[in-house]
Amino acid sequence: MFKHFKSYSLKNHNTFGINSIADDFYEYSTVEDLENILKNEINKDKKILNIGSGSNLLFQSDFKGSVLHSKISGIKIENDFDYEVVVSAGAGVIWDDLVKWCIDHNLGGIENLSLIPGTVGAAAIQNIGAYGSELKDVFYKVEGLFIKDCGDFVYFLNDCKFDYRYSIFKDALKDKIVITRLFLRLSKNPVFNLEYGTIKNELEKQKIPATLQNIRNTIISIRNSKLPDPAITGNAGSFFKNPFIHGKQFFEIKKNYPDLPYFDMKPQQFKVPAGWLIEKAGWKGKQMGRAGVHPNQALVLVNLGGATGNEIIELANAIEKDVMKKFGVILEKEVCVI
Repeated sequence: MFKHFKSYSLKNHNTFGINSIADDFYEYSTVEDLENILKNEINKDKKILNIGSGSNLLFQSDFKGSVLHSKISGIKIENDFDYEVVVSAGAGVIWDDLVKWCIDHNLGGIENLSLIPGTVGAAAIQNIGAYGSELKDVFYKVEGLFIKDCGDFVYFLNDCKFDYRYSIFKDALKDKIVITRLFLRLSKNPVFNLEYGTIKNELEKQKIPATLQNIRNTIISIRNSKLPDPAITGNAGSFFKNPFIHGKQFFEIKKNYPDLPYFDMKPQQFKVPAGWLIEKAGWKGKQMGRAGVHPNQALVLVNLGGATGNEIIELANAIEKDVMKKFGVILEKEVCVI
């Protein structure tokens, strides 16, 4: 049975801790509950927002509509082959719980995505990534419902048009579907991805072998050293996407800043850490009123206590302006602004 609340505070449902009020709030645990909500409860003229744990949301105002909160649970092996398995998880499962479950079952492919906040359903929408891995690398399919008519759907890898922090669910299907279950192809004999960031160096420093559990523990340690706990300091992790800079502009910046870190993505295109650009623009550790930039990671904007969504946006806009002025680079928000 689903739960329904009127004039409901979303403060505990977004990691920035913004006290936005939703007209209606529905919490559901089964596909049948979701179908009943969409068919019988929601006024079709109302705006609808489906959320997980709110780890990539920033509310600028109260939400004049219905918020749907998935609590669909369950992780299981759907198919077991010689070298891989297909694992499914309900959209309401906490992403890192799924990573832990897979590692506990000696299944590889998402260990580099340890400790990324959010739920399984949101992971598919965002095409989450970290340390050289992305969800699309192991994605098999998603299931869900269309909001308008409750028709069910299945989208496979090629249907989703995955790209850097992008999927069809953020574009053509935005606000039109609700994901209910995610399916991943995971390896029984994984090839580890250790070249991105400091994973390999950390393993060597500790003199421990590369195993699923050791990689997970190392990544958790790295992330905890850099990123604030949203339970203590409101934040949504990386606020901006890492920009792609084309050849001529990249080499001009590199000439002036020889220490510029980058990743060679394709001919004449380079991905540059947004946090580095923000730090060089002088914003690391600075604050504007009740919003600030984290002192350990300039890519993370934080709620210093009582900040509104508009205050966070004002800070973000000021950062974008300074980075553009200094480097001629446009920063794009990774956080979904509501």
